[in-house]
Amino acid sequence: MKACVLCDVGRIEVRDVAQPRVGARDVLLRISAVGICGTDAHIFSGHANYNTDASGKTVPLSVQPQILGHEISGEVFEAGGEVRDLAVGDRVVIDQGLNCVSARRKPWCEYCLSGDSHQCAFYTEHGITGLPGGLAEFIAMPASNAVRLTSDLDMSEAALSEPLGCVIHSSDAVARARGRFAIDGAAGSAERRVRHVLICGAGPSGLLHLQYLRRVLGYDGLLIVSEPNEMKRELATRFGADVVLDPSNGDLGAAVREHTEGGGVEYLIEASGQGRAFAAISSVIRKQATVLLYGHGHAGFELSLLNNVMFKEPTLVTPVGASGGFEKDGRPATYARALRLIEQGKISVAPFITHRFGSLGDVQGALAGGMNAADYVKGVVALQSLGGHSGATLDRSLL
Repeated sequence: MKACVLCDVGRIEVRDVAQPRVGARDVLLRISAVGICGTDAHIFSGHANYNTDASGKTVPLSVQPQILGHEISGEVFEAGGEVRDLAVGDRVVIDQGLNCVSARRKPWCEYCLSGDSHQCAFYTEHGITGLPGGLAEFIAMPASNAVRLTSDLDMSEAALSEPLGCVIHSSDAVARARGRFAIDGAAGSAERRVRHVLICGAGPSGLLHLQYLRRVLGYDGLLIVSEPNEMKRELATRFGADVVLDPSNGDLGAAVREHTEGGGVEYLIEASGQGRAFAAISSVIRKQATVLLYGHGHAGFELSLLNNVMFKEPTLVTPVGASGGFEKDGRPATYARALRLIEQGKISVAPFITHRFGSLGDVQGALAGGMNAADYVKGVVALQSLGGHSGATLDRSLL
């Protein structure tokens, strides 16, 4: 089969690799669509490598090349002999992480027992930790990791169940953290209710957080979004932001304080991964605010900037992945929640899928700089829906 192989930093080659074999409890999926994520870009550029050996040391790409891609939808092409609840032709999204439930390991580790499967003591992850990801024609996964679609949802949209699942998990983590301030009903008193929210970054994750706050959690307070890209600011307004700010145009802290009666926000979602946004935290939050550190990256700033942040005693929450426990049939509960929200139209992802790539050969260009284009919000490699056509298409009708 064909696959995108990251053989060195900044270099992907489309190669012929062995098609994975299917175990008795597995399914072989023909890939339909794969979202291109910021994590893929970090690994591609050499800023991150989560493939480590038994001693915790990073395994260089020159020693073990990787197949990236972890936002995956596909069709069941083959089912193992013990699989009873999926059939050839079923359309699914997958949880790319392998944990105690995937491996049918008993007893479960403490993390799987608590619903934090992304931190499973035995965790490995396709497309992230060295296991082959979705930027290929096929992938083999435990059947319990596949969640069946219940609608005719476009498979490119379905693939974004993974990033929405991460947003759901992060929101659940904030609720569990029980900081001074909480969203609406969980606050307990008016003084401890979140009245002002700032989201830094209106990329896919920021836009998903925005919608989840408004449409699922029912947050009706002031919602501010900081984003330098004009097109993304327009999308933020469309999805319910009250105020959109350009952080490159003046003092972000001063602008936020102006809109929050001088006090700053009770809840900050840092979804940009930009160092300059991290440096602004102390100027935009109230004392004892909750700060969700969702974005990754933050290069170019030294740790001394944390001094003023720590002085305000915020509750810092640092979630990763889409943990959330398991359904009765062993399937990942958070992925199922995310898929249903998209299928039901409660969360909209189509408006920010700006680029659809129809060939594995397009991935190198996207990761090498295409994601930085002014008209780029989210790219999806849609192998089946575009019939193998090479080259990105820009969907302006959705903007």
